[in-house]
Amino acid sequence: MTTEWQRLADADQIASRASAIILRAAQKAIAAHGQFRIVLAGGSTPTQVYRQLARAETDWSRWQIYFGDERCLPADNAERNSRMATHAWLSHVDIPGNNIHIIPAELGATTAAHKYAAIIEPALPFDLVLLGMGEDGHTASLFPGHQHPQDEAVHAVFDAPKPPPERVSLSRASLSNSQQVLVLISGTANHEALARWRAGYPLPIATITAEQRLVVLYDDAAAGQSS
Repeated sequence: MTTEWQRLADADQIASRASAIILRAAQKAIAAHGQFRIVLAGGSTPTQVYRQLARAETDWSRWQIYFGDERCLPADNAERNSRMATHAWLSHVDIPGNNIHIIPAELGATTAAHKYAAIIEPALPFDLVLLGMGEDGHTASLFPGHQHPQDEAVHAVFDAPKPPPERVSLSRASLSNSQQVLVLISGTANHEALARWRAGYPLPIATITAEQRLVVLYDDAAAGQSS
């Protein structure tokens, strides 16, 4: 695996570079095996990426959409990652509904994790996993200090330090079982966690690998430099 650290000016540039990387990966995957399996992230910077993808030209019928994590909230709650991605992107393009694999987190963490594991396991390996990073170095809903069974494909999370405490998250092994992983980091709030990651601290984000290529896009603010 190669790790590429790409510094850009701001979140807008991150979104543009990320959408270009995603579209190239889709083209390559569709040519290689007829479909593109992508895992989506929540957060403001991914939302900007999704808005750009909503204007892209590609064979949407070949895309298979999965989610890295989800809050255990009602299915129509605006705080769910699936609702955000649908509003910003998925409802604006011709991706077949059967190709969008939403975590049924409204069923509760345990049931949803079990059901989603059965969905993602046949899809592995993914072609691209999109991730963000929080101020504490968490990614998806994998938080510092949490322990989960290593043989699980999907974790039920009950004590997240951010609300809501009950969530569902793909495991480190599932997130790492991808040809390419793309991490988006923007803003001064993430500067310390980014510095700790690069210094070798064992943050959750630092446990994620990729089969071929891990790309980290971060902006000047996250690097500690005001524009």
